[in-house]
Amino acid sequence: MAPTTYTTDLKGFDEFSARELYDLLRMRVDVFVVEQNCPYPELDGKDIDALHLRLLEGGQLLAAARILKPREPRDASKIGRVVVSPAHRGKRLGDALMSEAIAVCERLYPENPIALSAQAHLRRFYESFGFIGTSQEYLEDGIPHIDMVRQPAAQPA
Repeated sequence: MAPTTYTTDLKGFDEFSARELYDLLRMRVDVFVVEQNCPYPELDGKDIDALHLRLLEGGQLLAAARILKPREPRDASKIGRVVVSPAHRGKRLGDALMSEAIAVCERLYPENPIALSAQAHLRRFYESFGFIGTSQEYLEDGIPHIDMVRQPAAQPA
């Protein structure tokens, strides 16, 4: 069960304090590079122009995701770097994080689809949020992935 006291936080890169940025990047490196034994360039240059959604409890980082704006007017926004702190897994924080990330994308880019590159073993998790696979499985940094898209909600006539 997710903690009832968590708060959400949405910031651009330049809005972070040095400590907040350190905590975010450390969690991502600890999970994506160390835990998943996947040496790849976590600092890919995209964080600077992204929005960063965080779930916090008493100032402690529980989970985070990165949101990239659409490049062109009809392009998809993108959710990525979805991560839950190992110390807080099993509390359904991934569900809360994805619900919030989708809500942010729908609020900021209501007419655009939402895309993500999902680790293949999480396909059903993302399908539960309305994402549909749009590619065959492929290896990204040695881990099977699949591209997925969620279409925008129907706009009122």
